[in-house]
Order: sequence, then C-alpha cells, then structure tokens
Amino acid sequence: MTKPESAIRSPKSAIIAILAVFTYFFGLWLPFFGPDEPRYAQVAREMFERGDWVTPTLGGFHWFEKPALLYWTQIASFNVFGVSEFAARIGPALFGLATVAALWFIGKSVVQGNSIFAQRLAVIAASTLGILVFSRGASFDITITFPVTAAMVCYFIFEGRSDEKGSTVPLVLFYVFVGVAVIAKGLIGIVFPYAIIAFYHVLRRRVPTNRLIVSLFWGTALAVIVAATWYLPMYWRHGWEFIDEFFVQHHFQRYTSNKYQHPQPFYFYLWVLPLMTLPWTPFLLASIWKNAKAAIQRLRVHSERDSSPIAQLTTFAFAWMLVPLVFFSFSGSKLPGYILPAVPPAIILASLYLHELAGKSRRWATAIPALASAVFLVAIMLLLSAVPRFADADSVSGLMRSAQERGYTGVPVYGLHTVVHSAEFYAAGHLLREPDGKQKRLYSPAEVEAEMRRAGAARCLVLVPPEYLKQLTESPIVRSEVIRNNGEWVIVGVSLN
Repeated sequence: MTKPESAIRSPKSAIIAILAVFTYFFGLWLPFFGPDEPRYAQVAREMFERGDWVTPTLGGFHWFEKPALLYWTQIASFNVFGVSEFAARIGPALFGLATVAALWFIGKSVVQGNSIFAQRLAVIAASTLGILVFSRGASFDITITFPVTAAMVCYFIFEGRSDEKGSTVPLVLFYVFVGVAVIAKGLIGIVFPYAIIAFYHVLRRRVPTNRLIVSLFWGTALAVIVAATWYLPMYWRHGWEFIDEFFVQHHFQRYTSNKYQHPQPFYFYLWVLPLMTLPWTPFLLASIWKNAKAAIQRLRVHSERDSSPIAQLTTFAFAWMLVPLVFFSFSGSKLPGYILPAVPPAIILASLYLHELAGKSRRWATAIPALASAVFLVAIMLLLSAVPRFADADSVSGLMRSAQERGYTGVPVYGLHTVVHSAEFYAAGHLLREPDGKQKRLYSPAEVEAEMRRAGAARCLVLVPPEYLKQLTESPIVRSEVIRNNGEWVIVGVSLN
C-alpha cells in the first residue's frame, strides 16, 4: 500500500463520519422552508391524527399529488417524537445518510478487500451539496433518490457476482427497492432503474443474460407486490379519482405540459446537475472529459473495451446519470430537486477521478477529507447564523407564534392579496378555503369583514404582503392591530367595528 493510500486509515475517518452525521441532523428543528415542506408535513400530520396510513389529505381535502413513503416516515417519527419540524425531517435525513451508505457498498464491491475507495466515495457523497441540502428538507426528492440508488447498487453488485451462488440476494433486493421507489415518487421509480440497466447494456454492447431476462418476470411481479402495499388500498378506496389525479394529472400532464407553472429551458439541468455536485464539480467535469476522450480514442483505434471493475463502474455511472438527465430535460415542468437521482452517479464519477489523484499524491489524499470537513463545518456555521434568519423570513412560524402571544389563538386566518402555503402547517385548521380545498385569496377589507361575519368570528388574523398593509390598517370597516412584519408578510389582528 502506498503512503497516499494509507493516509485515509486513521482516526480521522471516524471523526469525519461523526461530523457528517451530526451535520445531517443539526438544525432540523428550524421552521419549514418554501411552499412544499409545510404542506407535506401537514398532510402527514392529518394522516397521523386520523390514524390513517393510506389516504393523504390537506385541510381535510384529498391530496393525491404524491405517494406515501415520505408521509409514512413522518407519521412514524410523529409517533415517537411528536409533531414538529424535527420529526418531519428525520426520515429524509436518514434517507440521505442511507444514500451515502449505499454508495459505500458500491465502492466496496469494486475493490474487494480494500475499503479506501469506498470510504472516499462515502465522504465525497456526504459532503456533496445536493445530497446534503435535500436530506435536510421534508421533500420527496431525497425520498426517491435513496431507493433508486439502493436499487442500482444492488444491480451492480449482482452484475459483479452473476456467476456466483450468492448473487440472487442482490437481484431480489434490486426489485424490492424498485417497488419502494414506486411508493416514493410514482412511476419513475420503475422507469429509471429499468431504463438505466438497458442503457448500460447498450453502452457495454452486451446482451442481457438469460438469468436477467427471466428475472424481469418474477422480479417485476415482486416490485409490484411491494408497491401495491399503498397503491392497492388507495385504488380500493378512491377508484378513478385517484387514477386521474395521481397518474393522469401529476404524472403525464406534469411531464408533458406546463400545467403546474414550472417552466425552464431544455438545458436547465445541464447547469443544475453540476451545481448539485459542489464542491466536487471540477472533478466531475474532469472525469467526464477524461472518459469522453478515452472513448473517442478507443473508437479511433478499434481497441477492446476495458472490462475491469473500475471501467464497468464508470460505464454504469454514465448510464445512471444520463437517463434522469435526458428524461427530465424533456419534461414540461422542471424543478431543481427533480434531478437529484442523477447526483449519486455523478458523485461516483467525481470520486473515481479523485481516487486516482489520491493514489498518486499524498496531498490529494489529505485534501479530500479536509474539504469534506470544511463543507460540514461551513454548513453548521450557516445553520447557526444565516439560515435561521432566512427561515424566519420565509415562514409564518414566527408570525403565528407572535399572534398567539397576543392572545389570537383559535381564530380564523385569512390571506389578503396572498396565499401562504407555509400557513398550511402553522395555521392548520383555521385557513379559509375554496370549494376545491385550495386556500382562498381575499382582495379587500370588505371581503375580510364578510368572511368574519359568515364564520361568526369577532376576531381574525390576516396575512398580508407589506405593500398592501395600508389597505387594511386605513380601512374604516374593521379595526386592525399590526402584530409583526417579517419582510415577506405582515400578520395583522383584525376585529369587527
């Protein structure tokens, strides 16, 4: 073993692992960010309060946009820790760490008896921006990334052991994780793994073995059985309503149109994916460039394809990365988190390049854990300083807390010239809704007064953008008390004259 290779075998590895785990769980108690986290947490809370593990609802109305895996993790943690931001985010944090662990396994499988590459791969994965950030949020992106990653790791291990007696277990686990992925985020849970395997065989110019082809019959049945633990009860309860909203609207129409108002150019993910791999992006780009040149050179001289485990992993990672990248580039609806399932293979490519550098130089062997540690420390510092201030401005958590301290407990909560998705969790049960369950937006103090009289409420809370505040405070129709302004919204206590 060379000196650079031995450098990673030290107590530093344990310290980095502890630091990584601490970072993934630190600050999970901060207020929810954006529109999605509070909605997903509230859906899980309503399921938890009803004791219902099947039907997602929001504000008491059916909410069939997403499948149940994230909600199940939240319900389970609510049972243990109570309803809170921390409990809602524990599942995604564990999925993030499990994704890192899965990549450790694929690294271990490449170089038998030598865990150095596996350790480096895990360190790089844990400190990658996309994995680290999305593991801290109550969202479906890391929830689908873990089972897809686990499925691909199991398949690659099966490929390496296909002639051995023990190779059946990884293949069975591959199909089990495919079923879990379908419960995590729908049809892409099965489309991605199958398409990646097919593309991998095309890149290697190899026909699938008879064993793999036969396994598609019993394995797909196994994946369907796993997925049916949620889909079948949902269909029994809700029939066509579930099929139409979940599959027709939130699968096919979301992909083929801009119905949900998330348009981006075709090349959107060509720059989002590299950003997701920070701070290791330069090494990802260098790896892509190096392997592209090598492939062109082989074509020119008609040389044999390298069949070493490292070469196979490289090809596998390219197939794995390109399938989600191409698929989502054609989507009519694009959000940054959609591309997260392509981040693990991008990490593999960057890690292979860095591992080669570290094998030649002690400096690179030292730089990898040093940079990863720096990422964790910076993340912790941000969670102690800038992130809480941003969370306070992005959420109505502080506004609602201030209103409750003023005695506004249990009163209706209205939105004037705004719809506040953060209020789904922090003002649950008190929001004004349209007949279809969506929050109702009011446009004048007169409408606020009318809704109060209709509800028989002497007082209410109104969330209003600062630019519309005077419309409420200067109105002769109602009495207003400005409680707090967080820059994004003002919360106002309103009473009838």
